[in-house]
Amino acid sequence: MSDRSVAVDEAAGERAAYIHIPFCHRRCPYCDFAVVDLEEEPAVVDRYVDALATEIALEPEWAPLHAINLGGGTPSVLAAGQIERVLEALSARFGIAPGAEVSIEANPEDWTRSHAASLRRLGVNRVSLGVQSFDGDVLRSLGRNHDPRMAVAAVENSSSAGYENVNVDLIFGTPGESVASWCETVATAVQLDARHLSAYALTVERGTALSRAIRAGSPAPDEDDLADKYEELVDMLPSRLIHYEVSNWAEAGSECRYNLTTWAQGEYLGFGLGAHGHRDGVRRRNVRRLDVYLSSIEEKRRPEAGREQLDPWARDKERVFLGLRRRDGVRAGRAGAALWDSEAGRRFARAGVVDLVAGRLVVLEPLLTDAVAREVLALAEPQAG
Repeated sequence: MSDRSVAVDEAAGERAAYIHIPFCHRRCPYCDFAVVDLEEEPAVVDRYVDALATEIALEPEWAPLHAINLGGGTPSVLAAGQIERVLEALSARFGIAPGAEVSIEANPEDWTRSHAASLRRLGVNRVSLGVQSFDGDVLRSLGRNHDPRMAVAAVENSSSAGYENVNVDLIFGTPGESVASWCETVATAVQLDARHLSAYALTVERGTALSRAIRAGSPAPDEDDLADKYEELVDMLPSRLIHYEVSNWAEAGSECRYNLTTWAQGEYLGFGLGAHGHRDGVRRRNVRRLDVYLSSIEEKRRPEAGREQLDPWARDKERVFLGLRRRDGVRAGRAGAALWDSEAGRRFARAGVVDLVAGRLVVLEPLLTDAVAREVLALAEPQAG
C-alpha cells in the first residue's frame, strides 16, 4: 500500500465539524442548499450565531477537532466577531487540535483584504473561494454577484492576508459557456497559483430556479459538453496539482482535511440549519426551516430532523461508495469484493473502468465514478457459505 493510500485511510480517524451559515444576498439558480435571503432577514444573523453557540454547547463532549469547515450559504457575510464567537464555542466544547484545518467558504465580492486578514488572525487558515468562472457572461448566467476582476482580487487578497491554502472553486457546463471560455477560466485559475482547485459539473437539482427554467424550455447542461470540459481541465492542470479526488486537485499537503475525513467515512459534527453529522455510527440531519431551527435551540432542544444507523452491510457499501471518489481508491472489503465479483464489476474491469490493486478498488475513469458507485449501492449482501 502506498504512503498516499495510508494517508487517505488515516483520515477516517480524524474528527471534524461542519458549521452551516445559511445567509446569502441572493440564491443562485442552481442551489438547493438550506439558504436564507439576507436582505429579508438581516436582523436574524446575531440570533442565528447565538443559536450556533448554544447548539455546540448542547453536543456531548468529544475529541479535539482536526478540521473545521464553515460552509453555506455564504459564511463570508458574517463579521469577524461573529466567526470568532463560533470558533470560541467549538474550542470551549471540544478543543481544536494543534495544526487543525480551519476553512471558510467565501464569495469573492465579500473577500476584501481587511476581512480576509481579520479572519486569518482568528485562526482561519484555509479559504475556498466560490469563483465558479472567470467569464463575466457565465457568471451572470449563474446568478453570481461578482465579476472576473473581483474573483482575481479575492485570490490576491487571500495571499496578502497570509492564507497559504487557497481553493479556487469552479463550475463547468453552464449552457452558453464555450470550450474556449472554459479553457480560459482554467488558465486564469492556474496563473493565480492557488494550491487547491475544485471543479464541478453544473447539476440540475429538483426545486431550483434552474430546474424550473429548464422545464420551461431553457437549455440543460449537455453531457458530452460536460465530459469534454472535464477532460480539457485534466489536460491543462500542471503536475504540481495532484488529482486526489474526482473533482479536486491540490499540491501535496494541501488536500482538504475536512473532505478527506468525510470521504473516508470518518466522523464529523454538523451544526446549523440543515447540517448533517456522523458520530458513533449514527448519521443525523438538522431541520431546514430557520424558524424551527431557532425555536428548537432557544428551547434547548437539538434541532434534529432525522437520524439513521446503518447495519454492517449498508455501512460497508457506504464506505466503498464514498471511498471510490478518491483517486487512491478504497480498501475493497466485503462490499468492494462483492462488486468486483459481480456481473457489473466484471464488465467495468473488462472496459478498464475499475481495477483491484493491492486490495484496493480504484476507478480508472473518473467520469464513470458515479456509474460505479450506483452499482455499489445496488449490491445485495452475499449469503454466507
